[in-house]
Amino acid sequence: MNNSVQTIPEMKVIHDNPSSHRGAQWFALLSHGFTKQNAIVPSVLVADGEYENRACRLIAVVPDLNNHFPRAVNGEVGLLEGMALAREVNAVVEADAHSETKRALVLIVDVPSQAYGRREETLGIHQALASAVSAYANARQNGHPIIALLVGKAMSGAYLAHGYQANRIIALSDEGVMVHAMGKAAAARVTQRTEAELDQLAAENPPMAYDLKSYASLGLIDNLLQVESATQPTPSDKHSVEQAITDALLDIKPKDTGISRRLSGEHRQASRQVRDLLKAQWTGA
Repeated sequence: MNNSVQTIPEMKVIHDNPSSHRGAQWFALLSHGFTKQNAIVPSVLVADGEYENRACRLIAVVPDLNNHFPRAVNGEVGLLEGMALAREVNAVVEADAHSETKRALVLIVDVPSQAYGRREETLGIHQALASAVSAYANARQNGHPIIALLVGKAMSGAYLAHGYQANRIIALSDEGVMVHAMGKAAAARVTQRTEAELDQLAAENPPMAYDLKSYASLGLIDNLLQVESATQPTPSDKHSVEQAITDALLDIKPKDTGISRRLSGEHRQASRQVRDLLKAQWTGA
């Protein structure tokens, strides 16, 4: 056990802001007994350990009030975070290059946004986050099982950079767990509709809905996990999450390196049809 992991300020900060510090809390809980690694930035937490005798690396992006970039202080994924994620993931792939059994990656996801900021945009946040996406995709395609555990917000480009490339996605069934490309208020402004009108559209079109069950029906969540409390997890919650991670690890076979299984979702008929039509045009069938 690494004592530094246990010193993460949990309950006080969580009480003040229950959603934005969930990632730090779950990281501290799940990394108990793991060896904490020194990532290049304080906003990226890394720990190495084992689940059911399978080596794995836990990774989380957390708030850093002293972040050099002000738009990243609340846990947003910015320039530094994207580069740090890519570095930590690429290090695992390189270290295991000649190993028969590849280390698993478990991503704890509580990311409210990518860090929109003039300086980060100027310095290439798009390249930093693309590096993280590429690193995760490369790891998966090289046989590293990747599991994303959604414990809070999974928003927009931040989620694409940290979580979306996983083989399996587990989400806590809690109203504080959100997967959005755009917040409802922003979507209302962009589409020039009221939030109530968006809710009406969502009732008939699951891809437009904001709830997790609708999102899961698109094939994008493998396990919507019930817990007693996402913000004050009990020992039973910890056990349930660890069991879900173990089950996901066992379910991922060595050649299961793609994410096309998502197309089998209940409400992905249109996606499947589009791909069939494109394939027919491409092959001339």
